[in-house]
Amino acid sequence: MNAKPLHLLAISGSLRAASANTAVLRAAIELAPSEVTITLYDGLAELPHFNPDLDGEIAPPAVVEFRRQLAAADGVLISCPEYAHGVPGSFKNALDWVVGSGEFVDKPVALINASPHSTWALASLTETLTVMSARLVDEAAVTLPLGSNRIDRETILADSGQADPLREGLIRFSRWIISAKS
Repeated sequence: MNAKPLHLLAISGSLRAASANTAVLRAAIELAPSEVTITLYDGLAELPHFNPDLDGEIAPPAVVEFRRQLAAADGVLISCPEYAHGVPGSFKNALDWVVGSGEFVDKPVALINASPHSTWALASLTETLTVMSARLVDEAAVTLPLGSNRIDRETILADSGQADPLREGLIRFSRWIISAKS
């Protein structure tokens, strides 16, 4: 396939310790094809409120690290909850920090929806990433039938109705990235 493994950055849009979105991404790490490594970004809560005045020659350290991890990734997995029909403010804040710096420009992105009922945030996120010139890979998008927000990684891995679609989405995403690079 590809001599160099693909590296994906997984970003959960939730700050909750027991987030279903984070659990999905933790399961994805284990379900990824052998030629793919996935790192879970854990700095969302450390990002300061977006303020263009802080984004001078040297951005805040948490922002610099977020941008570094995005730039180093071959692709990005995003699993984001819906709050009040929208993207949580903390996740939108993270995206605001990289609008001008451009880490999402032409970056392949796969969206993982942890709830079939969360359609407003998914639509908003799709619009925002499109404006940021990300390359949304629709064939790799996955909506999981999670019945509760009290789901953990082990539950997802043990349920073929959840693990199989997630595994297939990761395979499609990695193939798409490899194809786009050739």
